[in-house]
Amino acid sequence: MQFYGRATAAVFAPLESTSRSARVARRLTDAIALGLLPDGEQLPGEADLAQQFGVSTVTIRESLSVLRQEGLIETRRGRGGGSFVREPVDGPAVLAKRRLAEVSLLELRDLGDLYAAIAGSAAALAARRNDTEDVRQLRRAASQLADAQKPDARRRADAQFHIQVAVAAQSARLYHEEVAMQAEFGTLLWLAFGDDDSHEQMVTSCDALVAAIEARDTDLARRTAEQRVADATARLIDYHLAQEP
Repeated sequence: MQFYGRATAAVFAPLESTSRSARVARRLTDAIALGLLPDGEQLPGEADLAQQFGVSTVTIRESLSVLRQEGLIETRRGRGGGSFVREPVDGPAVLAKRRLAEVSLLELRDLGDLYAAIAGSAAALAARRNDTEDVRQLRRAASQLADAQKPDARRRADAQFHIQVAVAAQSARLYHEEVAMQAEFGTLLWLAFGDDDSHEQMVTSCDALVAAIEARDTDLARRTAEQRVADATARLIDYHLAQEP
């Protein structure tokens, strides 16, 4: 009965109360904060966005209106017009802090568990399926992270490294899950990694993961990737607690 109670607790957990337009706006906001949608990038048209998100064009218009009010996109008329990304003046960290304030500690732990599972699976498959070009791209991504000096550049470089691992896994579904988790959770993780010491730790674990993948050690690659996410999640939870009044 105790197991049954825990299982059904997950089944009957409260549904997300936000509207579809709010969820689309949040997804795009997270992508802008992460740098997946860089400053100046033109968004697809309303009809294309509606098809990609599986919502109506009315929902897309409402979402874009929210982003426009927050100064995250600008709309240009006429030839060559459309909606274009505008990075916030105070940097992506402002968006991440606003998002973190909306997330409970339980949700953070849940997101961390899910992300660790996705990252671990991608790393294990990458270790099994990689070729010489995959390893070269991973080393290049790791080098870019090591060379990055500013927090925003480090955040984006780390995101690109994780995505490159998913590419090496040769799984379209894992790739899409990785990108989604980067947009939803990756921005939050980097709030707790602004100092040089944490950057050095990330670079070290990054190199260890590349080595495990190149050696085709699936178990070590999985453990390294999962531990990397677990350490980052623990640090974020500590950061969240420190922000509470």
